Amino acid sequence: MIGQDILEMGEVMTSTGNTLAELSKESAVMLIFLRHFGCTFCREALADISEKQGKLREMGVKIVYVHMATNAEADEYFPKFKLENVVHISDEECELYERFGLVKGNFKQLFGLNTWIRGFEAGVVRKLGIGKIIGDGFQMPGVFIIRDGIVREQFIHQSVSDRPDYEQISQCCIA
Repeated sequence: MIGQDILEMGEVMTSTGNTLAELSKESAVMLIFLRHFGCTFCREALADISEKQGKLREMGVKIVYVHMATNAEADEYFPKFKLENVVHISDEECELYERFGLVKGNFKQLFGLNTWIRGFEAGVVRKLGIGKIIGDGFQMPGVFIIRDGIVREQFIHQSVSDRPDYEQISQCCIA
């Protein structure tokens, strides 16, 4: 995926009416593919990004989320994590997930021992909980950095419980 021109995948429109390619010409774009909004690890990712969004902005990174809910559902969900005016893409059919090479998780990726341990930590200790599945509960997440229409860096989750270092992933495109 690194080095791939996203225009080869077709035009991708965001909630703001801009295409992903247009946004990547303005600045580096961190494209975050989320799991379903009820997932503890999706909630953890949103909490992590909420804490780091100021730093990522200072680094010149624009965050765009891809989710499996409707835009209306997403617009209600993001503010719960102090994420306002979020740019996002609704992908209810998981077509964009597939174009970026993100697969459906196997048993170990979704329910392995490490997932249970991390799930307890995130869901109970950090009080992020769990919720209703909105989307495909088997879909794996991922993070991609796109600049000038080209994928420059990626983090492909090997387990749903993986926790990316968003600042490190962005280092490839610091302004």
